[in-house]
Amino acid sequence: MESSVPALPSVLLKDGELKDVEAKPVIIGGMVLDIHATPSVPANPRTTTPGKVHYILGGVARNVAECMSKLGAKPYMISVVGLDMAGNLLLEHWKSAGLSLDVAAESGIPVWFEPVSVVKSKRVVSVVKHITFASPNEDELIAMANALSCGEVFSPIQKDNKKNKCSTESLFQMLRPAIWVLLEEGIKVVVVTLGSDGVLLCSNGAPGFMKGSSKGSNPHGSGNQLYRLVNSSCPPNRFFSASKFEGGSNLFAAHFPALPASVVRLTGAGDCLVGGALACICAGLNVMQSLAVGIAAAKAAVEVDTNVPTEYSLAKITDDAKSIYFATKMMFCQSML
Repeated sequence: MESSVPALPSVLLKDGELKDVEAKPVIIGGMVLDIHATPSVPANPRTTTPGKVHYILGGVARNVAECMSKLGAKPYMISVVGLDMAGNLLLEHWKSAGLSLDVAAESGIPVWFEPVSVVKSKRVVSVVKHITFASPNEDELIAMANALSCGEVFSPIQKDNKKNKCSTESLFQMLRPAIWVLLEEGIKVVVVTLGSDGVLLCSNGAPGFMKGSSKGSNPHGSGNQLYRLVNSSCPPNRFFSASKFEGGSNLFAAHFPALPASVVRLTGAGDCLVGGALACICAGLNVMQSLAVGIAAAKAAVEVDTNVPTEYSLAKITDDAKSIYFATKMMFCQSML
């Protein structure tokens, strides 16, 4: 299980506003050394193939933490590594420290659960009551819903072929019953990643924390530049009308589109989406703004050959986030009864 714990004040979820404090995120999960082997010539069976091997710092939690740090956040990292070459390389790059998930739950601190894989996503059962945010892809969502339902209630979505690709609205309707299971179990926000189809943000009723900070300027030091750039490009009041949508028995959903990208590698994209969103939340931006930045950070990740870009251009990230933010569409529908 990969989990990240942004130390946000509990008032964020209760009153829809942020207190005048700087959040201290803690990332808990895997830190590994990825080995990328690329043949120099077409591979032939029963003989050696020349090529190149590259060591790349990886691990979902480590990628999330690195992405956050490059966007101005100062995350702590909790992980386990071996006393070997790989472990030494990782520790030289990042020193781990922090607190436990139990402490976070007892203190009312929001917890973000990143499922990582279909197998690991099933571990949600033991910690679901402590989770505020979850960010599964379609297959992980189905696995989580089945695990929480104690049976094979839901089946993986069988999409049409590329010539007859189903609409985002149709895909949402197919995923909706599984999403509702997670929300009924107490998860406040479900972020479903759809690859090139974008992202769905869902909650039980309109999320009260869309409003973000009530202050005109950001009090949080380390994310000040990110806050100013995003807040000026993505007006926080844009979705205020959606907050009029009331009723705890209704499913609220918003669709964030993906932007076209020159894809080099897909590894690390989802990690940077989570890292970008968390960096923004910790800087004082609201959830809608933060997710737009997360998608922009993911776009930058797929356009390089490392898990996390060597550096981020905040101006480019902000421009992409603005395009995503203003193309986001709200979807309202009655709950599953």
